[in-house]
Amino acid sequence: MKNILSVTALSLALGLSSAAFAQGFQGPAQAMGGFQGPGLSNSTVAEALNLGDDTAVVLEGRIEKSLGNEKYVFSDNTGSVTVEIDNEDWRGQNVTPNDTVVIHGEVDKDFFKTEIDVDSVTLKK
Repeated sequence: MKNILSVTALSLALGLSSAAFAQGFQGPAQAMGGFQGPGLSNSTVAEALNLGDDTAVVLEGRIEKSLGNEKYVFSDNTGSVTVEIDNEDWRGQNVTPNDTVVIHGEVDKDFFKTEIDVDSVTLKK
């Protein structure tokens, strides 16, 4: 009798757990949401060079050339700065020195140099 009760309880538990796995959201994928509203205003390269380490910046200008190792020269009408853009931050976009881009990133300052660590690149149309 004990064995029959144990087998019945085990069967019931397995049946309920498989039903739980079968349940869940069935429908179109949910889009990722986020904040919709004002954000950082654009800075110039000259302003960014005077900001503190890890300060968030938005810069608009041109990527002039590649320096290798994911580093590039970025410039606007106030100057130029080295930017580090990881491969995934391009998001499949092709950019030339003739294109205007908006970059979001942070100031990366150490004793001898200031760079911008880029989080995203957006081609301005």
